Amino acid sequence: MNSSIDIEGALSPQSISSIDSLAEGNQIRNEYEKEEQQHPAHQEHLIKSRQYYRDMILGVNDGLVSTFLLVAGVVGGGMNVSSTLLTAISGAIAGSISMFAGEYIATKSQNEVLEGEIKLEHEHIKRYHAEEMEELARLLTLIGIPKSHEHLCDLDTNEIEHNTKTRKLRRRITQYYASNPDSLLKLMIALEFGVIDDEVRRPVVAGSTSFILFILGALPSALPFAFVDSTTTGLIISAVLCGVCLFVVGAIKTWATRGNCWCAAIENLLITAMGGGISYSIGLGFDKLVGE
Repeated sequence: MNSSIDIEGALSPQSISSIDSLAEGNQIRNEYEKEEQQHPAHQEHLIKSRQYYRDMILGVNDGLVSTFLLVAGVVGGGMNVSSTLLTAISGAIAGSISMFAGEYIATKSQNEVLEGEIKLEHEHIKRYHAEEMEELARLLTLIGIPKSHEHLCDLDTNEIEHNTKTRKLRRRITQYYASNPDSLLKLMIALEFGVIDDEVRRPVVAGSTSFILFILGALPSALPFAFVDSTTTGLIISAVLCGVCLFVVGAIKTWATRGNCWCAAIENLLITAMGGGISYSIGLGFDKLVGE
């Protein structure tokens, strides 16, 4: 009696096909997992805060730099410790209020201009629909969906196939937005004005962000004069604290921009050091001029 078992003969063609498909699926999954392991971790975009990133950097950087330059100038001019502290506090308060007012008014004005442009775009879609569809065709080309090639004889087989797919895609997109005015308006706002609803800046948030961060940025230059008896000592401490904070701000900036931490930090430090030297020199010159 033959005890061997013919496994392939015992399986039906459907079973063999299922096993082959399963093996192929496992191979594809293994290759995908191997490829995923070779790639770096996925990084999320700064979607929730990036429209206010300018206000954050501007507020804290302006607070650090402008307050230190102010302090350096009045110390060079011969002010005593209490007067320097008062000047720094006054400058911080005035600067933060100015930052809030400037960002609030600028952001509100920008939003009002955008609202006016959106109303005008809505009228264009309503009254000049054909012209807007021509504009859409131009914008589709700008975002990487090119027009179909007219001379097919100059193309090879792959290019002809790609040209056909592109032409069909443009036709479907055009047909959809031609029959959906509201969707067309949203698309035109995003492509023409570079704005989507989730990233519209709020004036109060923009102003408040700049206000708070300006105050925080002014503290390293103002606080030392509340604890020292010599303006020279206070200025040195302020310079060290301000330098450290500018370095940190530069590092945080590059965390968001994925740039070079050292370059951004050194850039901040050099600009502030040059400005501080100029302010201190002007103060010295003014003190000598007045003293004479």
